[in-house]
Amino acid sequence: MVACRDCDLAKGRTKAVPGEGAEGADLLFIGEAPGWHEDQQGRPFVGPAGQFLDQLLASVGLRREDVYIANVIKCRPPQNREPLPAEIQACRKWLDRQIDLIQPGMIVTLGRHSLSRYFPAESIGKIHGKPRQVDGVIYYPMYHPAAALHQGSLRRTIEMDMLRIPQILAQCKELPRNVSDDRQLSLL
Repeated sequence: MVACRDCDLAKGRTKAVPGEGAEGADLLFIGEAPGWHEDQQGRPFVGPAGQFLDQLLASVGLRREDVYIANVIKCRPPQNREPLPAEIQACRKWLDRQIDLIQPGMIVTLGRHSLSRYFPAESIGKIHGKPRQVDGVIYYPMYHPAAALHQGSLRRTIEMDMLRIPQILAQCKELPRNVSDDRQLSLL
């Protein structure tokens, strides 16, 4: 991944940001793209949004070391613009490989770009905080932590969605794997 040149983002990056955390973690957080701080350090969620994510994790008794954190794309877009579809597609294989290696029971999509990877017809405003099971994995959409930094009114919504994660994760461990049945989620 560090040597990847599959899109033009590689030309302007300082460091690729593959992701980090516990291999084999039950919980995988997928954000959008690295920002300036992440590009400098080669680590995901280390800027202001990452500090908020750390607070959110702590609020439910988790640390970064307990989960895995990645992004849809692995290099910073210029001027922190949104990732382009071709860039998302170029990085798809890297995220797919991470998911295959980690095999999380629950994937938390942070923001609309990671949400649209799995549920392209949905909007984050309508389905945040509503878990879905697909092929034995629970997907749990949340607003991106950066949304609270730009729109303070979302902070409480993000915090409340985060507080549900331990209960959902516990129930997800009880659900059969590799089954796609939305009725099972009525328990959640």
